[in-house]
Amino acid sequence: MDIGGIAGELTVVAGAAVVLVVVLFVRRDRQWVGAPIALATCGIAVALIAIRLATRPQELTWHGAWALDGAAGWAELVILATTAITVALSPQWFATDARHGEWYALLLLSAAGAMTMASAADSLELLLGVLLSSTTGYVLAAYHRRSALSVEAGAKYFLVGALTNTFLLAGVALLFGAAGTTLYDRTATSLPGASTVTLTAAAVLVTIGLAFKLGAVPAHTWVPDVAQGAPAPAAAFLTVAPKVGAIVALARILSLLPDTSVGWRPLAAGAAALTMTVGNLSALWQDDVRRLLGWSSVSQVGYALMAIPVLGRSPQALPALLFFITAYAAGQLAAFGVVVQLRGRTSLEDYHGLARRRPWIAAALIVALLSFVGIPPLAGFTGKLLLFTATIDGGYAWLAAVAALNTVVSLFYYLRIITPLTLDQTPKAVPVLRRSTATATSLATVLIIALGLAAQPLLDAGQNARLLP
Repeated sequence: MDIGGIAGELTVVAGAAVVLVVVLFVRRDRQWVGAPIALATCGIAVALIAIRLATRPQELTWHGAWALDGAAGWAELVILATTAITVALSPQWFATDARHGEWYALLLLSAAGAMTMASAADSLELLLGVLLSSTTGYVLAAYHRRSALSVEAGAKYFLVGALTNTFLLAGVALLFGAAGTTLYDRTATSLPGASTVTLTAAAVLVTIGLAFKLGAVPAHTWVPDVAQGAPAPAAAFLTVAPKVGAIVALARILSLLPDTSVGWRPLAAGAAALTMTVGNLSALWQDDVRRLLGWSSVSQVGYALMAIPVLGRSPQALPALLFFITAYAAGQLAAFGVVVQLRGRTSLEDYHGLARRRPWIAAALIVALLSFVGIPPLAGFTGKLLLFTATIDGGYAWLAAVAALNTVVSLFYYLRIITPLTLDQTPKAVPVLRRSTATATSLATVLIIALGLAAQPLLDAGQNARLLP
């Protein structure tokens, strides 16, 4: 039993249990004590995973069911950083909730589910991660039980998840029937002689199932509702952490399929093009900032999916994917950090003139939006450049052209926020949350800039990452 190989993941689960027990016995005015425990848990888990990446070879463990490769480790670090920033955004947001201590336990358990998705090298482990991430995510989205929007967001998230998880289960069952095993390494060697019809159906079903966690077409409809109606810290977390785990999981499982008999590369390319186009076109007409950020999240997933069809064809595909999801996570957390600081204000009018009254908060939002567009020297520029290069190198120049066109389209709706934000001369009085909320937003914003200016060390690490088996 290789306990050391999963010490980071076990720490997260143990931390969730500790939080749950502690908050049961503290006074209602001290429920915030769960936050420092959760932060400490994330810090310890990050240290353990970083040590593992530095000292252990990239290999499969637990009889081949768990991947200790660079892709999984990178994704887990991003998920833990996302969780830590979300925890920092939460205490003031939930200050009036007398029993919000268990919120931090739910965040940690949801993070554990996302980490399991990223590291699973067995289809049953993948299902376990998806279900853990989903069941906790439903509660996070509907946490404000007295808010109709929050309950609606949770209900839509649950309904879409119930349907698509069934597709995922069916796809996994077909793969098991074709390969006779759930382990990925054995599946890869067993599939070349399997039925083309069976494998194609499995590829489609698995893609649809994981599209739910990604917020990709055709299972994307929950994303704008959760972005708008869920508690703002939950919206930040749910539009980042599960997506990071799911994109690595999708890349890992599709790469098992044989190129010659299953057209999974055109399937992934089509999903990428459709997802970014639907996300960008839907965002054009939004007057609700949180809903706009939700549709923007859909489009960003479309860009990330560009790397999957060129895995194995371009050496830059995996490093580009890993760097882009890191840049996306920083941008999304900064944008929603601004929403949290503004106490959840979501009407576009509430942001008019913000640069005059709250210049630092406005600057954080502008940096996040410009990074989404891909303006140098921000992290989003480097991420998109890497994706475009890898996509062209892998023989999908048409997909890069679609992405470039979508990037131009996205500029219009981001400017719909930035222009009145900076040019409106009649700013409204906007009370804000400070302390840990401001710190978390600032940290995410600094990360956007730092990742863009000092990308090379990360790119070097990405070059050494592998996607097992």
